[in-house]
Amino acid sequence: MAQQATPVRTARLRRALGTEPTAVSGVVLLLPGGEETSARRPSPMLATASVRALGRRLTRAGRDDGLVVHVVHYRFRGWNGTQADQARDASWAADEVVRRYGDVPVCLAGVDMGGRAALHSGGHSAVNSVLALSPWLPEEDVAAPPEPVKQLVGRRVLIVHGTNDERTDPELSFRLASRAKKANRDVCRFEVHSDGHALHAFRDEVYALAEDFVMGALFGRAFARPVEDALAAPPPLGLRMPLASGFGRSLRR
Repeated sequence: MAQQATPVRTARLRRALGTEPTAVSGVVLLLPGGEETSARRPSPMLATASVRALGRRLTRAGRDDGLVVHVVHYRFRGWNGTQADQARDASWAADEVVRRYGDVPVCLAGVDMGGRAALHSGGHSAVNSVLALSPWLPEEDVAAPPEPVKQLVGRRVLIVHGTNDERTDPELSFRLASRAKKANRDVCRFEVHSDGHALHAFRDEVYALAEDFVMGALFGRAFARPVEDALAAPPPLGLRMPLASGFGRSLRR
């Protein structure tokens, strides 16, 4: 009896959050977290839990502008070393956006390991902006090449990290942002003082900041003054910008 070939795993775009607009003018690809090494399939519910609330917020904010938001479903749970599987899936997803919607701007928005994937894949021709929340980044190793940043030239980049994050080192995201800022002035980083990896304590402020950045990057809305200041400030000021308590409450909805 002939052996059946093992099916090849493929990444997928989950159904758009909310009602998909008739005319799509911009796309956010949500990249969930993951593991450093794992060939297991992601759990659909657990994998998307960390990004769905943010996705619903962005969907509401961009409805009138023609925004569509998709969660990327990875082939594997792990990054898996030089395979960089989650970055490859993010690039595939950007290709799929072009196939479905044509020439529209894309924001890659990732959390944890998804933040690393967003930063890695930011050089895709359809991507104009990258949002990385509590990004997982490898410890620096003199024997290994540093995380790439040149692919971010020409993109707007926002990194957000809690100062009490015990899962992903905020100092590593600061160092990456410092290197990226040398190649691309449109890089900023906000610190959420006393918050941890999941950014629970200041979730409303973090989501308001993410909304302000994404709507400005994709649709040309004016950025809030703190975001403008962070993008314009030289390092380290614009890379250690404190996220103020209550940010977003006075912003226009």
